[in-house]
Amino acid sequence: MHDLVVSPSILSADFARLGDEVADVAPSVPWLHVDVMDGHYVPNLTIGQPVVKSLRAVTDRFLDCHLMISDPRTYAPQFIALGAESVTFHPEVDDDPLSIVHELHERGAHVGVALKPKLPLSLVEELLPHVDMLLVMTVEPGFGGQAFMTEVLPKIAEADDWRRANDASFRIEVDGGITVDTVAGTVAAGADTLVAGSAVFDRDDRSAAVRALLDAAIAARPTAGR
Repeated sequence: MHDLVVSPSILSADFARLGDEVADVAPSVPWLHVDVMDGHYVPNLTIGQPVVKSLRAVTDRFLDCHLMISDPRTYAPQFIALGAESVTFHPEVDDDPLSIVHELHERGAHVGVALKPKLPLSLVEELLPHVDMLLVMTVEPGFGGQAFMTEVLPKIAEADDWRRANDASFRIEVDGGITVDTVAGTVAAGADTLVAGSAVFDRDDRSAAVRALLDAAIAARPTAGR
């Protein structure tokens, strides 16, 4: 069983003072989540390689990069070269996603695959034995601040069942609408890695916000299976 991790999404931070924002939250968390959007795979543009390079220069936190882009084969290695420890991509955009997984592992990175809310777990089953993380989107990718989609909870449970049945070790990350009120359901279903944007960065006391999320997650975590 993995340790519970809160990975604050810098998409909800103040970009005008991003270094200060990261410094404020870093003492409370081991990971930072970086949402990369290209305006093609999703209808929004966010950040790219220069921001990851800048982040790497000011923090030693584990950089958890989620590439919502149409060409991860080209760009994922660039994020690794700039210091991202983990890169997650959406596998349906490529004809041979397993080869991307292998290439990124060869470059020394952790690798994840992501599923949009309406896509089934079967889409990534062949990849699960090879990845370090499965990211289950609990909102439609593209914009922060959306409401949590409870209909995704059974897919998280299905992924956890698959992990147990196949003695797999990948993390299950959830991303979208994670708050103190929604975190319990995701952890009870089997999630262990929690992306939280506004639930952390919209609070004056970021440390207390992270602690509240972890407390809710710990309280909801099954002691021996669901």
